[in-house]
Amino acid sequence: MSEKDDESVDREEDDAREAEAAAPAPVGGQVAAAFGLMRYVHAIFLGGGLALAWLFIQIVDTAWTRLNLGFAWMPAPKGWMVMAIGAVAGFGTAIYMWRHPKVNRLAVEVVTELSKVTWPTRKELSASTVVVIVVSIIASIILGVFDMFWAWATDALLRI
Repeated sequence: MSEKDDESVDREEDDAREAEAAAPAPVGGQVAAAFGLMRYVHAIFLGGGLALAWLFIQIVDTAWTRLNLGFAWMPAPKGWMVMAIGAVAGFGTAIYMWRHPKVNRLAVEVVTELSKVTWPTRKELSASTVVVIVVSIIASIILGVFDMFWAWATDALLRI
């Protein structure tokens, strides 16, 4: 590549950066488009953090109240202390996992694959639901008839 080509490539990159910087900030629905699929990845980790916080709150509460791990010199923690411990532990774990490259890549891959799924329409979903209900009723009737037959057969054999 010549020196002239290098300069033109650099100029094009600078122009692209300037255009990106000059672009208006996303507003309203455009925010979702700007984040793309990453908003779902962030939602996964936020939901995981909430679930872990709840789990840690239950663990701390169980350890102190039900297992009587309180010592005479240390009274049982207040409710807000348990919630604070659980929240810090849960969200700390979620942030650690979010920053972990393998876990983050897995979450991104899951969201990417789910974005490729073709979800059924409401009409298709209703039709499938009706099919499942009808087949379940038919199967339960058939199993009921077999159960009555075998009950009759075993009673007949035991009376002999």
